[in-house]
Amino acid sequence: MINKQSLWFLTLFSIILVLSVYYIAMPNNTLATIKENSNTTETISIEETDALAALRVESDEELETTMSELQSVLLNEEATLEEKNSAYERIQNMNLNKGKEESIEKLISDNFKYQSFVKINNDNISVTISKKDHDVKIANQIIRKIQEQYSNKMYITVKFQ
Repeated sequence: MINKQSLWFLTLFSIILVLSVYYIAMPNNTLATIKENSNTTETISIEETDALAALRVESDEELETTMSELQSVLLNEEATLEEKNSAYERIQNMNLNKGKEESIEKLISDNFKYQSFVKINNDNISVTISKKDHDVKIANQIIRKIQEQYSNKMYITVKFQ
């Protein structure tokens, strides 16, 4: 009998294999068309600073270890139903927060043209902006823009690096 972990591995491996074959089999003229289109449209390239990259890596590692711990609780046959439900809810909450963090980073990038790192912990939102100059007016605008996304009061901090 195949266990859940093996089934997930086979599913993900199959998806990766299909995507690999697709990109290998893609005609060369399609790639040239995509490259030409990207050259004709004007884009703003924002380079991520080392500090933001370090924060992002640290957050991803923390998220990955917590997820693996929670998944081991879900797969543990000796865990109670309550423990499994709690672990599942925490995983869902972590995925939801990750999506919100990415949407806030995009919001800041679109509206203020700054690279940022966002970390959500319950009702606390910590924003790190890649900018040398500390500007209270911009920080206030960012806080207001983020608060507009939520119906309840959030505790938002903005830090410049």
